[in-house]
Amino acid sequence: AVTVVWKWIYDPLSGILNFVLKSGHVIDQNISWLGDKHWALMAIIIILLTTSVGQPIILYIAAMGNIDNSLVEAARVDGATELQVFWKIKWPSLLPTTLYIAIITTINSFQCFALIQLLTSGGPNYSTSTLMYYLYEKAFKLSEYGYANTMGVFLAVMIAIISFAQFKICLLYTSPSPRD
Repeated sequence: AVTVVWKWIYDPLSGILNFVLKSGHVIDQNISWLGDKHWALMAIIIILLTTSVGQPIILYIAAMGNIDNSLVEAARVDGATELQVFWKIKWPSLLPTTLYIAIITTINSFQCFALIQLLTSGGPNYSTSTLMYYLYEKAFKLSEYGYANTMGVFLAVMIAIISFAQFKICLLYTSPSPRD
């Protein structure tokens, strides 16, 4: 459903984006957002950004509700500034949520397939082709299953390494420093 809406927004003839930009005198003629190799990838990125914001916001709101207010109040009584309260109390409490969001967002960005398949099929001129879409083409269009399988394993290992690195970085920030 999201893809259909964005396809309508980006439509070169009757899309609302071209209409708004022409009405605001930002552009003179319609742009083929998904058909131009200079704009297609940016159009996909905008869709990914706008559709992946909701879940992290909800998770952060829930995590903020779980922060112990007695710690915040005690820090304020001790004379802590808002920045100190955030950095020493709130941020460490939000780090597990941040780690989860970072890992899930990374995995989802590597697995972007349906959006590209439905909107551009990797084009124009392979400008929106991703590793997942390339894997799909190799396996199901060209029947190169061994090569596609190798790419799938490589993708899984790459995601695991990046996720592990994100986890280690998060641990660095959650371990208390000697002066705390």
